[in-house]
Amino acid sequence: MDIGGKFSPDAEIVLFNGDCRNLLRTIPRGSVQLIVTSPPYNTGKDYEHKQALSEYLREQAQVIRASVRTLAEGGSICWQVGNQIGDSGEIYPLDILLFPFFARAGLKLRNRIVWHFEHGLHCTRRLSGRHETILWFTKGDRYVFNLDPIRVPQKYPGKRHFKGPNNGTYSGHPNGKNPGDVWMIPNVKHNHIEKTIHPCQFPVELVERLVLSLSDKGALVLDPYMGVGTTAIAASRHGRRVAGAEISEEYYQVAIHRLEELASGRLRTRPMGQPIYEPPQGSPLTVRTESVCQSQVTQQP
Repeated sequence: MDIGGKFSPDAEIVLFNGDCRNLLRTIPRGSVQLIVTSPPYNTGKDYEHKQALSEYLREQAQVIRASVRTLAEGGSICWQVGNQIGDSGEIYPLDILLFPFFARAGLKLRNRIVWHFEHGLHCTRRLSGRHETILWFTKGDRYVFNLDPIRVPQKYPGKRHFKGPNNGTYSGHPNGKNPGDVWMIPNVKHNHIEKTIHPCQFPVELVERLVLSLSDKGALVLDPYMGVGTTAIAASRHGRRVAGAEISEEYYQVAIHRLEELASGRLRTRPMGQPIYEPPQGSPLTVRTESVCQSQVTQQP
């Protein structure tokens, strides 16, 4: 697998180790069909320097403008974000704060996709956060949208029309149903098969759905905040070209390693459409016995 470090229109994969704004300057205007990314949330993680909210938004505005410049007519931008949490515990929903930057650039919001997961930080003074959002914008009204590759199984595949000209025929689409705008996909935590050193990587399946539905084979997919290469993996796996930037040398090297594993067939990922694990009924994890509870109580200081 040939992975370039500088943008070339003929390259299959370009990973740039540095500030994404430097990569974006080298990408020709209107050459990207799909942008998928998850920027830092400005929460003080190891890979980011926490800033005042106004400064964070100013930098995001710069990156968004530079990204929109590269986007082709009919292309899409998917900006996946959560909340910034203030020092007092107050939350600032980044999708709401960032929306005006895309709108001012002339993009149109098509969906606010809610990514729901079941594991995360357990809060004590507010409800525990169990979702993030993906803002899907398009450049223009004629845009790529391929629904069939991301259809999910019908809940009632045997349901039939009970009246009208289609009376007696199956009412659902034979290839499955539209997945809707709430996606239940496990996040990458602890023993997840895709876990790397990155504390906040998103699952390959999340990006695969976007790549398959919002781009065509051979098209260029861009990720300004590449992290450990999840977007590159999803795009390459499905025959798209990809370019991305990552400022951390450590994460950049992990991304290269994962792509090499993908090329050799050794990369392990959670399959698309795999049902969410449910523990078997009667499992010790699903039953809270009195003796265990009493033991926990007596051990408390």
